Amino acid sequence: MLPLVVVNPKSASGATRNNWSGIASDLRTHFGAFQVAFTKGPGDGVELAKRSALEGRKLIIACGGDGTINEIANGIIASETNCELGIFPSGTGGDFRRTLEIPSEPREAARALKEGRTEAIDVGRATYKNFDGEEENRHFLNVTSFGLAAAIIDRVKGSSSLNWLPLDTVRGRATFALSTLQEVVGIGTTRVRVKIDDGDERLISTVNFCIANARYFGGGMMIAPDAKVNDGFLDVINIGDINTAKIILNAYTLYRGTHLDLPEVADTLAKRIEARPMNDHDQVHIEVDGELPGMLPAVYEVVPKALKVRVPR
Repeated sequence: MLPLVVVNPKSASGATRNNWSGIASDLRTHFGAFQVAFTKGPGDGVELAKRSALEGRKLIIACGGDGTINEIANGIIASETNCELGIFPSGTGGDFRRTLEIPSEPREAARALKEGRTEAIDVGRATYKNFDGEEENRHFLNVTSFGLAAAIIDRVKGSSSLNWLPLDTVRGRATFALSTLQEVVGIGTTRVRVKIDDGDERLISTVNFCIANARYFGGGMMIAPDAKVNDGFLDVINIGDINTAKIILNAYTLYRGTHLDLPEVADTLAKRIEARPMNDHDQVHIEVDGELPGMLPAVYEVVPKALKVRVPR
């Protein structure tokens, strides 16, 4: 069967839909023949990828941003097949492709798909309570967090002045930075109980608590500069009790990956992380690869070598 390209036409503020003829031409010229399917709404990519993998497809290419990539990956993992994930970036944030060093330029990305190699990578699995109070789980390739980042995404998605933006644009640097400043003004710490691997449960204060499989989030912030997608661990980064002025003054460190040097930032490696609110009645929302699927309590686990991905040589 020919490779399947799953396209999110709303990615990059609709530019993927408007420019599809050129994108398809670059793919055919520099990659080869393929079949195509367009997503129609949230979650559609998961079902398309799962069904296609079960039908025997060997390579499914996600054409869109990080949200599209996440959906296709979840569909492939759910199929429990040996299907491989390919990435043809066409979104705004592009955080996961940065870790894998996949080119952003269409022709080079197409060549990387054709000439690349297959690598088995780790994924994270988050098990949490959805907004109906039911237990749910989702795999993530990039980063899951609670605290500031979840509040920023919630602000952007819920803002009347910004609600026309698609999810991929939410991850764009300019929008994320603007909403960061708005959210940071009234920032406070969140008190949560956290247990890492076989350690004791600890009560901690956090401005932002991140569990990372890959290195970037938020449209280019290098939140986990030492993360590796094939080491069998998740990188845990806690930005602790830090004041507003210091966050603003040190915002550039998030893009350089030097924020780990700040005394308020702690990091460690883990295979399993449990987190719950300090008080059972508190609502602490979580984000998973830029989506807002639910709230704490949550359990985060690494799933080693769970996904085959085509990466540049």
